[in-house]
Amino acid sequence: CETCSKEAAKYRCPRCMIFFCSLLCVKKHKLAQSCNGVRDKTAFVSVNEFTDLNLLSDYRFLEDVGRTADAAARHCIVHSPATKRLLYFLRNKARGCNIELKTLPVFFSKRRENSTTFNSVENKFYWHLKLVFPHCHAEYTLKGVPDDKTLADILKPYIDPVESDPVVCQRFIVHHFCIFTAFFFFLLKIYTASPQSDVRILMKIENRSRNSVRYNELDASRSLLDNLKGKVIIEYPTLFVVLKTLKNDMVVLGQ
Repeated sequence: CETCSKEAAKYRCPRCMIFFCSLLCVKKHKLAQSCNGVRDKTAFVSVNEFTDLNLLSDYRFLEDVGRTADAAARHCIVHSPATKRLLYFLRNKARGCNIELKTLPVFFSKRRENSTTFNSVENKFYWHLKLVFPHCHAEYTLKGVPDDKTLADILKPYIDPVESDPVVCQRFIVHHFCIFTAFFFFLLKIYTASPQSDVRILMKIENRSRNSVRYNELDASRSLLDNLKGKVIIEYPTLFVVLKTLKNDMVVLGQ
């Protein structure tokens, strides 16, 4: 027994493969190692040790995955009439603005976190928007961004050398890094210290092959709606804020 080292082992932990002599030692092991005693179906098995039992286990595991995915696809929320009407309404309004809006199944995290709405009284989209700052390895999520707001105004609290809000920037850094706040706040100065003419706003072009990733360059002086016209959006827009001198391999369409 690998717990008490006194008695002959009779049992084996399916997860840790440790030998035990009694139920008492099993309970001591689970308590000390925080082990649930459930076999890890995805644990690595070398080719030399792979047997028919491992093959059968993998086959049953894939069957379980298939059943789980099928159950999620049949979930009542996915086929709820209210959900379908809302998504159809959003896609239809986007189509009227010359935007091809695509939505994902409800079990995708991007679908669940999307908070985009359309105000029929104002005839205006309020977008869920994600800003990515590659040179700081950070991102920030905005909610309820009106479609008539210019990209320059959206980015002012973050990168404008005069009007940037240190409180917003600090909250942005703390949210994503939690530690070394001052260091990453210093990194954000890469944008504020650079000429505004060097800042580029890019958006990934959807429906392209993996080895042909391209970006559209957006116009900061124009509204969010104007920049999204004629483009494909999956759930919500993701904007990459980059510097012209540090753009690296982000290829803009036409280059």
